[in-house]
Amino acid sequence: MASPAIALHQVDKIYANGMVALQGLTLAVQPGEFVSLVGPSGCGKSTVLRLMAGLGDVSGGVIEGPAAGDRALAFVFQEAALMPWATVVENVHLPLKLQGKSLRASRSPIQAALNRVALQGFEQSYPRQLSGGMKMRVSIARALVTNPSLLLMDEPFGALDEMSRSRLNRDLLNLWEQYHWTVVFVTHNIYEAVYLSNRVLVMAAHPGRLVAEVAIDAPHPRDEAFRTSPLFNHYCREIAHHLAAGETATDMRTTTPPSPAVLP
Repeated sequence: MASPAIALHQVDKIYANGMVALQGLTLAVQPGEFVSLVGPSGCGKSTVLRLMAGLGDVSGGVIEGPAAGDRALAFVFQEAALMPWATVVENVHLPLKLQGKSLRASRSPIQAALNRVALQGFEQSYPRQLSGGMKMRVSIARALVTNPSLLLMDEPFGALDEMSRSRLNRDLLNLWEQYHWTVVFVTHNIYEAVYLSNRVLVMAAHPGRLVAEVAIDAPHPRDEAFRTSPLFNHYCREIAHHLAAGETATDMRTTTPPSPAVLP
């Protein structure tokens, strides 16, 4: 088996206030995999992504990636977080600008990134002129402009209406099938996770930990028929079962046992 694109070994994350966000988390994502993390709010899904991106330090354990220089990493956040005073082109240029590359020298990769997310013709538009789905496309283009091999996505479609979300799911999956990025995708949405992923990792809270792994053994390309198939429904039910079991286990961990009865 090839070296993983990213791997966590017995990772703990404890905040200054004593809250245990993650405990003993071990996972590995292989090159070219699309892996989703699902779980309740507060289970540490976003914390996992931030640690993978180097946006925080682990309290214990180790995070490993490929050899230095092999990995180009990009992060897509929950909000598009576009600069309102900048055009689409200028927003997408930002990562290259931070690398010291001028807008003039960056025109080709910027246009290529915009073409990938179907934003041709909107290069000089401002964020206020775009729909929510288009703003997220700009955010994805900004992540893709550096040609990453590892893409971390933290609930990027959570704030969108169902039609926009479904369309962007389909577009993202098409891009992944074409370019073979390694993707780690955080979502609360079971249906989204099953549609997109090779594997779904189920987390539970208090402390944040993995409770199940479900391989989605469905062929590509995945079309709308897959979303209504018995196989799709089977995987959704299986993940829902693991989520419920994880929540029950969490409740048992966090419930204070009753005091023993005092006999008269």
